[in-house]
Amino acid sequence: MFGIGMPELIVILVVALIIIGPKKLPDLAKSLGKGLAEFRRATDDVKESFRVDEFRKDADDIKNSLLQGALRNTDKDASPAKDAGDSDNNKNKNEEQPPPHS
Repeated sequence: MFGIGMPELIVILVVALIIIGPKKLPDLAKSLGKGLAEFRRATDDVKESFRVDEFRKDADDIKNSLLQGALRNTDKDASPAKDAGDSDNNKNKNEEQPPPHS
């Protein structure tokens, strides 16, 4: 806990008891506890918002990579079909031409 050991913590509490007094010390401790709890909630909210942003970024990256992969596959599928269609047309053209006269 912040590098403070038990002896240091006892010294701090004794000094606080002497300076603040025994009547106000419980109220001060209660206020300090509420302040720390609120600070912890705020930091947890900030951490959670960072996690949500990271998840959104990761989801967008995955979506983009899937879309790019789908587009590449679509391009690859379209190219062989086009080439295959062209080769079929070339075969038909070759078959329709009469053989050369010798």
